[in-house]
Amino acid sequence: MSDSAMTLHVQRSSPTALRSMMTEGRIDFVVLMVLLVLPLVISGSWNYALGLCFANSLGVLAVSLLVRYGGEVSIGHSFFAAIGAYSVAILESHLDVPLVISLPVAVVAGTVFGILFAWPSRRLSGIYLAVSTMALALALPEIIICADRWTGGFEGLYVSKPLIPGLPIEPQRYYVTLIALATVVYALVQLRHSRQGRALLLARTHPAAAEAFGTRRAWARVSVMGISGGIAAISGAMLAFASSAVSPTGYTFWSSIFLLVGSVVSFYGLTLTRALIGGAFLTLVPQLLSGSGAWIPVFYGVALVAVVLIGHFSPRIAELAARRREAK
Repeated sequence: MSDSAMTLHVQRSSPTALRSMMTEGRIDFVVLMVLLVLPLVISGSWNYALGLCFANSLGVLAVSLLVRYGGEVSIGHSFFAAIGAYSVAILESHLDVPLVISLPVAVVAGTVFGILFAWPSRRLSGIYLAVSTMALALALPEIIICADRWTGGFEGLYVSKPLIPGLPIEPQRYYVTLIALATVVYALVQLRHSRQGRALLLARTHPAAAEAFGTRRAWARVSVMGISGGIAAISGAMLAFASSAVSPTGYTFWSSIFLLVGSVVSFYGLTLTRALIGGAFLTLVPQLLSGSGAWIPVFYGVALVAVVLIGHFSPRIAELAARRREAK
């Protein structure tokens, strides 16, 4: 094993890293249990808002995955989210296909489009890749409007079929979206522990070492974009299901920017708790600030900076506190 690969292996298997992963897992489990019983004590409007939050958290995960495993930033992931949303909406509106069938189609479509985009741009990186993804987000609304025969144009489409026939759809909008989020988080945990996941990380951090082990960086980047596009498509599909409608205004360039903001706020974490923090900044924080009038952008910016600073300095504060305890 090369020095680079050995370093990565040691980092992953260190007791501190393992304890951190176990702690994050316990926190995620507690958060999931709370969210499962939360609809029993909150109103319907909050159930609706949380359903949207879960869907946006999936979009945050998609961007964070690209950063963590690909080392790149995307400002065009609303394109892949729209692929998922319109796949579900078109199949239901035109072919009467339920979500249980249209959701896998949406995932495949998002993954395929991610690969199709990544292959010709696999040599790009940094600002050049970010600008190329921005082109997707800028072109998307016009594409949707021009294909109005299928997409409904400005008016959009409705998604009204429940996943489980015979049961009220309102609780399903909450629980189906939450289960989708928890499932994706679990899949990402498995990816992190898998040989393929380690190969993708090695290709990002040490390309030469990855090449020596047979993992080409170009293949790794295409794979990461495909996975990220598939997760973003799940986000779009869940947004369509949770909100009961899709329209071009929901998938603009600014939608991509806010997904990136949510990813930054979550510190590119791939855990349930961190994804929810990012999703909350896209969904719940604007709702809580809705009564602030013209001050909404100011308060939103202050909250954003505060969360980033807290996340940046909290590890150092915890380290200093631990040293003081040891000194005593």
